[in-house]
Amino acid sequence: MATPPAPYPIGTPGQPWGAGEVALWLSRQIRQRSYETDVLSAIERLRAQYDVVPYGRLDYSPDSYPLFAIRSLDWRDELPCALVTGGVHGYETSGVHGALQFVERHAADYAGRINLLVAPCVSPWAYERIHRWNARTIDPNRSFRDNSPAQESAALMRLVAPLRDRVLVHIDLHETTDSDESEFRPALAARDGVAYVPDEIPDGFYVVGDSENPQPEFQQAVIAAVAQVTHIAPADRNGEIIGSPVMAPGVIRYAFKRLGLCAGITNAPYTTTTEVYPDSPRASAEQCNAAQVAAVRAAIDFALAR
Repeated sequence: MATPPAPYPIGTPGQPWGAGEVALWLSRQIRQRSYETDVLSAIERLRAQYDVVPYGRLDYSPDSYPLFAIRSLDWRDELPCALVTGGVHGYETSGVHGALQFVERHAADYAGRINLLVAPCVSPWAYERIHRWNARTIDPNRSFRDNSPAQESAALMRLVAPLRDRVLVHIDLHETTDSDESEFRPALAARDGVAYVPDEIPDGFYVVGDSENPQPEFQQAVIAAVAQVTHIAPADRNGEIIGSPVMAPGVIRYAFKRLGLCAGITNAPYTTTTEVYPDSPRASAEQCNAAQVAAVRAAIDFALAR
């Protein structure tokens, strides 16, 4: 018989966290890297080629984080728009750096063909602390809804609101990591006062399509492009990836809008969430970034061709 997992070190099993548990959790979060050094400096280098648009500020006293998006310099209202988002979960590193790398190396290829709007680091507080949640123990990627409890989600929604019906393709860049099982899912169960049920982490890249608008050919085009860079996650023994049925190689589906996911914030016909696996012995950090870039390019190319 498998050994049951040890209780999470904060809270009482079966009881949701209150203010005391949240404060204790917050006191244990340590800044491990710099948003200013890693992200803002990279955005600054792009100002000569692109519009850099401030779209809000996160205030987690004593810390404050300006939020920036990168826009096509030659924005034309008659063109469709491609939205790229990264770092909704701050610990998912290649989402942030893959978005920036796409802009640095490939965005110019789309000039005059499609307007680009890239928000490379939606959750800078969590980026610095390599965490999934924000400072209020809220998951931004379940908070893209009216009257959002997450500053990060609300700010991005305000930025995108005028374009909701003009976005052709939205690709939201994520990772699935070993720490999902070692930290984040146990913490979530403890926070909510429910039992933690262990799952397995898929080894490889996969995408999440919208169950309300699945676009299977689009999802497979992204998978095919990324397969040239890194390996695609196989289904587990139940024919699933992270508890969801595999609909095609490397493809599962969620209800984006109903779940409050970032990939559901527009009415784009083509939407997907990428999931890179950075802890695989078969993938380097450079490959993970490259996989995100390949996914963005494939998504935009497919949408433009249609």
